[in-house]
Amino acid sequence: MNSLRETPCPPWLKNSGTSSNSFPGNESSLHRSLKFRYSESGATETPVGEYVCDGLSGEGEYIEVQTGSFGPLKEKVKFLTQTGKVRVIHPIISQKQIELYNSDGSLLRRRKSPMKGSSWDVFKALLYAPELPLLKNLVIELAIVDVIEKRIDDGQGSWRRRGVSISDRLIGAWHQSIVLSKPKDYKQFLPFRKNERFSVRDLAEKAGIDVGLARKAVYVLTKMGLVERTGKQGKSYQYRKT
Repeated sequence: MNSLRETPCPPWLKNSGTSSNSFPGNESSLHRSLKFRYSESGATETPVGEYVCDGLSGEGEYIEVQTGSFGPLKEKVKFLTQTGKVRVIHPIISQKQIELYNSDGSLLRRRKSPMKGSSWDVFKALLYAPELPLLKNLVIELAIVDVIEKRIDDGQGSWRRRGVSISDRLIGAWHQSIVLSKPKDYKQFLPFRKNERFSVRDLAEKAGIDVGLARKAVYVLTKMGLVERTGKQGKSYQYRKT
């Protein structure tokens, strides 16, 4: 086990500010790392019309990194796909390690978060943009990573964290990427035969996810036209693959 020791105040802490979710330059290390990884030899922060694109790959593909909901990205991505190919990178946090520092940069403790992400989390991101995957020229790529989340016990953070601020998120390990380049790629999330009826609970049990996430998945897949509601059985709506 790593022992805790006094350390000099790190640069990410000096520049972190005091807001509850403040990142250096308003950009987390996680976002910045993905932006440069996928832009490769191309440019970053590229103006395109009224928007600024996170990156432009060496092949001329627009790169957008979105760590949260795709909702705020809808109009921007729609515009970009009308001018060229777009790849939206969405990190899925498989495992998170939390490091807590005091305000002078000394490490107080570290622990692993019990929460683990999976590729199914893409439906949380798509909840407010369920028809986004239908756009031509758009690829959504899920980057499965482990993350180190650095927090500061400065009294300026959310009450849910008892005043602890999130200062930065960094990639701790890279696992794999899952590329969703066309609507039919999302059928991998439907472990049912064609015309087989299923409920939200059936999907949750078969996929090993909670009912709330299964409900989000069914909603998005229905909006995409990959699932349709067929009726009711008791109190539960029934669905089938189209």
